[in-house]
Amino acid sequence: MRPRFVGRLGPADVVTAGNAALGFVAAVLTAVDVRLAAKVILLAAMADGLDGVVARRYGGTDAGPYLDSLADVASFGVAPALLVVTVVREMWGFDRLRVGAGVAVAALFVAAAVVRLALYTAYDSGSDETVGVPTTLAATILSAGVLVGFVEPMLLVALSAIMAALMLSDVTYPDLHAQDALVMGVVQGLAILCSGTLGEGFSFGLLFLALGYLFLGPRFYWG
Repeated sequence: MRPRFVGRLGPADVVTAGNAALGFVAAVLTAVDVRLAAKVILLAAMADGLDGVVARRYGGTDAGPYLDSLADVASFGVAPALLVVTVVREMWGFDRLRVGAGVAVAALFVAAAVVRLALYTAYDSGSDETVGVPTTLAATILSAGVLVGFVEPMLLVALSAIMAALMLSDVTYPDLHAQDALVMGVVQGLAILCSGTLGEGFSFGLLFLALGYLFLGPRFYWG
């Protein structure tokens, strides 16, 4: 017997499955090295962008939108939430109240990501715009923040709560133009590959671009 997916999934779906695998790896790495876990989340974000390119080149499948949302739950919902929980436990390990609050906010982040992805799959997957902050953007901001040294637990917990609320907001975000996505992808790749001061510089650049799109995208990016 041949596997059921043979003949039903395409090249883009393989990339999407790789995104999900990277999300799992990132989740495991949060217990080992939070900076490395953050880089793997950023790598998953690049895979998330690549599957769209591959789908446009080779065509998509009916399963594609569902696979994409399922993979994003792992990479941009669970993995970033575990990243935050790990930092919280390392810094607030003996304060059960604050650790519990951090875990609760991380759980809210995951729930918001799941709801947002379900709504996207049902209503926005065929559109050139989407309602609510994309999960990829939220995870990128959290991960880039960790890479530049923003690991104060209160800051990460507050940022996670804000991202959860914005994922469920009615703010409309247009898709990035190809050239802008390429620029962000290059900066993201260099933030992943480089270490030391250079890597931190590219991480700052990525965080700047992501925050710029977060705040300015809905109003000024339609042209």
